[in-house]
Amino acid sequence: MTENIKIDHRDHVLTLTFARSDKKNALTNAMYGALADAIVAAETDKAARVIVLRGEGDMFTSGNDVGEFAMMATGAFKGERHVTRFLDAITRSTMPLVAAVQGRAVGIGTTMLLHCDFVVLADDAQLTTPFVNLALVPEAASSLLMPLRIGYARAYQMFALGEAMDARTAVQLGVANRVVPLDQLHAEAASVAAKLAKLPAGALAATKRLMRNAEVLASQIIAESAVFAERLTTMEAREAFTAFAEKRAPDFTNVT
Repeated sequence: MTENIKIDHRDHVLTLTFARSDKKNALTNAMYGALADAIVAAETDKAARVIVLRGEGDMFTSGNDVGEFAMMATGAFKGERHVTRFLDAITRSTMPLVAAVQGRAVGIGTTMLLHCDFVVLADDAQLTTPFVNLALVPEAASSLLMPLRIGYARAYQMFALGEAMDARTAVQLGVANRVVPLDQLHAEAASVAAKLAKLPAGALAATKRLMRNAEVLASQIIAESAVFAERLTTMEAREAFTAFAEKRAPDFTNVT
């Protein structure tokens, strides 16, 4: 295990597991770095043909570690933000990305699914994108991909109000491929990955390139990241993170 990321490589399938269940699999800078390294390395690994993303415990991921967001808001965070590398890696990955999602998938936990080629949800899955609640903006090119996938009105509702989307709705709207009982989730994702691993990798990669313009998505991520970084320094963000730490509702009415 590297930085709370479990890496398993067998039968041409690379499985990356968020292994921080005691912290609801909140993703840290180090975890993003480990994920990026593994996904990039897979591109030149002839034994890797499919990547599976999954989380330990009862939750896929609660999203970015809010404590690190708070450090960024106050300027206390130093060093490279590996989330940028992770987003670039999943945007440019040429091999099939399969996600197995149980429980809550918050923020980037949901937006990364828009970059996956096959998404399996447990019947208890709840997808949320509460960026505005934290005085931030969507990332991972989701401001482009989510409206394309589910329409502007529904995407705005998810981003602005932070309302959860259940598993069956996610499949109906095209965010995910299928819903299975919780106890069958990882077996189903493994089955899908095994089927993909047996297909001609070159044809799969070429199909993916035709369906997804990585340069357009990368450009959108850069634009989002610039606004995201700006938002982190605002008084609204300071109030959001202070309220989170103090376990109270934020009050944005007198914050500009």
